[in-house]
Amino acid sequence: MRLCLATLCCTVLGACSTLAPPVVVAPALFDDASFAPASVRISAADVLALSLPMRAVMKSEITPALRGRDPRRALVEALAREGGLRLDYDAQSTRTAAEAFEARAGNCLSLVLMTAAFAREAGLPVRFQKVRVDDTWARSEGLVFAIGHINLALGRPTGRLHADAHAPEWIGVDFYPGQDMNRQRYDVLSEARVLALYMNNKAAEALAAGQVDDAYWWARAAIEQDPSLSGSYNLLGVVYGQRGQAVRAERALREALAIDPDNLHAMGNQVGALRRLGREPEARSLAAELHRRQPVAPFAAFDEGLALLRDGHYGAAEALFVKELGRTAQYHEVHFWLAVAQFNLGARASALQHLKTALDNSTTRQQQAMYAAKLEHLKALGVH
Repeated sequence: MRLCLATLCCTVLGACSTLAPPVVVAPALFDDASFAPASVRISAADVLALSLPMRAVMKSEITPALRGRDPRRALVEALAREGGLRLDYDAQSTRTAAEAFEARAGNCLSLVLMTAAFAREAGLPVRFQKVRVDDTWARSEGLVFAIGHINLALGRPTGRLHADAHAPEWIGVDFYPGQDMNRQRYDVLSEARVLALYMNNKAAEALAAGQVDDAYWWARAAIEQDPSLSGSYNLLGVVYGQRGQAVRAERALREALAIDPDNLHAMGNQVGALRRLGREPEARSLAAELHRRQPVAPFAAFDEGLALLRDGHYGAAEALFVKELGRTAQYHEVHFWLAVAQFNLGARASALQHLKTALDNSTTRQQQAMYAAKLEHLKALGVH
């Protein structure tokens, strides 16, 4: 599964495999008075907390299944079993452990949180892991998102009569289908980092929904939870930019780059902040550095293709969508619009295949329903 969301290209994942000097948050970074109170409760204690229904299931279903066998495998089986705690992937929003349990669905971070909450209740050690994969890209409401991947491992139980000393010390759990965990490379994440990632996701989701005040408070909480997460400062800078506070935006983005000079997402946002402040020479210099490191911006070919598609230039649009797939091969929307272009070019069989790929790569139930309906429509037209 892809760990969701980073607003305007802010990376939500970060490695914790080495200890970095502690980051001290400057009080001047925040401007609480400019934002209305959050409309939702923001509490780190809620993220991994078990609800009463979770405790009831733990007592009636999970705990009995753990007896006499490796409890880690029994727990994973309970989470995957039809008619049991069966979980579905849904990237619509990032949920707490309790919310994911209630919905029986969530993005990868939500499902990791829920599994970790049950595992800890069962007395199992838990290790959070950031998988070393290239970020993929998505976008919503004009915002671009960098998407990473997180999973977890369950440690061998100790102090139990049935504990098998020959069992593997850690068993990995990954909700994304087709993952070969034996080949994965990862960085271990602290709990503080995972909680900050959750809050960062919530900030990004709020911003995409136009809830700028909530986005501010979530980003603020993420920074307080883990001041070394560069992406949270980047997101805070985007929030300030949305409110027209260019000075504060530049300061937050400067802090993001001080923590991680290789954060290209913050670098791109800082170019815009500097230009809004009239600091054009600095902006040009930073833009040149960004172009050197990232010659092609995410979705550049895709956006050009959409413009051509709207004007009826289907062949040219098709070529640009194919080019974009070289960068965002798994992003469902590129496959969908490529299918539209090909359908208008008469390549209906190929269009059908890309529409199927869009359905397979969709990350929310709403997207799945939309693509499934379009597939049925094509099939009704006799396209196979």
